This record gives sequence, structure tokens and C-alpha cells, in this order.
Amino acid sequence: MLLELEDLHVHYGAIAALKGVSASVDEGEIVTLLGANGAGKTTTLKTISGLRPISTGRILFQGEDLAGVAAHRRVQMGISQAPEGRGIFPGMTVVENLEMGAYGRRGATTDDFARVFELFPRLEERRKQAGGTLSGGEQQMLAIGRALMARPRLLLLDEPSLGLAPKLVAQIFSIITEINSQGTTILVVEQNAAQALKRAHRAYVLETGRVVRTDTCDVLLNDDSVKAAYLGTDVGA
Repeated sequence: MLLELEDLHVHYGAIAALKGVSASVDEGEIVTLLGANGAGKTTTLKTISGLRPISTGRILFQGEDLAGVAAHRRVQMGISQAPEGRGIFPGMTVVENLEMGAYGRRGATTDDFARVFELFPRLEERRKQAGGTLSGGEQQMLAIGRALMARPRLLLLDEPSLGLAPKLVAQIFSIITEINSQGTTILVVEQNAAQALKRAHRAYVLETGRVVRTDTCDVLLNDDSVKAAYLGTDVGA
């Protein structure tokens, strides 16, 4: 198992954000976290990345307990995240933003850039353009590309389709599938449940900080309660 979460409890002050979350991600999978706003999805990713401290519980990555491991060290170990809101450096060029993704490896290689530009040709066209002048879709491509520059074994994606037009959403998820086919394991938080379930292998459903359901995506896509709660009219899209 590549990643294991064991009975995670995480607090923001006195407020419990995660209340005993247990989950796993196997090598080569795409796993998605579903749930309403405030369910604990983003907190789960931040905790895996080392950006939120654990109150109790364990995170194991390749069998190693991540307790006390700093966020930058987790990147070096193979965990990389494209955060919600993209978090690019607006005053830096596309190339400079990508170089920041390889900072923990002491520099990017030609192969690193080639991989990102093959996945995102638009970024190569805009390589000298400031990140803050890119469109929303291009900024999302840049955020994912920057995360890939760290050569992760596990890529964490937080709301990759947020704010994007439907055509771009489909394009982003197609690229996510391609990244996975190249050997990168992916854990994705996504408000577009229909797209996430069509692309992922398995899913966990979170409600108020707890896992209330887990199954293969094929099963969840055909589950009436899941359709009613998360899919709505998008199920056939």
C-alpha cells in the first residue's frame, strides 16, 4: 500500500475537522474524496502534505510513519500537491513557477520540462509569460505541472476543476488520467463528483469529518443515494 491513513483526528483549535478518518491509496490508483463543503476533504490533503498537524492517528507512506516529517521532506519523499486555488506565483513566469516545483530536488532537468510541456502544450506557448496573466484554466495547468516537477509518486489534487468551463474540466480530467497512466498515483478532491467518479478507481465519501462510505467508482456511480447527494443532473454528462 502506498498511502495509509489510520484513525486520523485533526483539529482547528477546539473544532474537530477530521474524526477518525481511515483510508488507503494503492500504487497506481486514482482515488477520489467526495463530500460537501466542510466535510474534511481539503483538511485530509493538507494533513497528508504536512500542512496540518495530527491530533491522533497515523499516516504511513510506503510503510513509513510520517509523524514529525516536515512538509518539504514529504515532497522529497514523493508526495506533491496542487492546492485549491492553484497557489501559483503571479509575478513569476511559467518557467520560473515550474522551477519552484523542482526546488527540493535542487533543480529541474530538460526531461522534467519536456514531460510537463507534453501534457500541457499551452504552458510551453506561454513559458515566458507571468503566471498572474494566465487564464484560470492555464493557471490550473501550471499548478499541476509545478507539482509534477517534484516527480511525485503520489500526486494530491485539490479541486482541479474549480471555476473552470465544462470544456476545460473535461480536458483537465483527461490529463489527470494520462498522468496516472504514466505511473503516478493520484488522490483527488473534486466538487465535480461525476467527472471524478468516471476517472477514479475508488472513492471515499466524507461527512463532517468521517468516512461514511467507500467503494469502487462503478458501484458509487450507480448508487441512488450517491446520485441524489452528489451527482444530480450531471450523472449522464
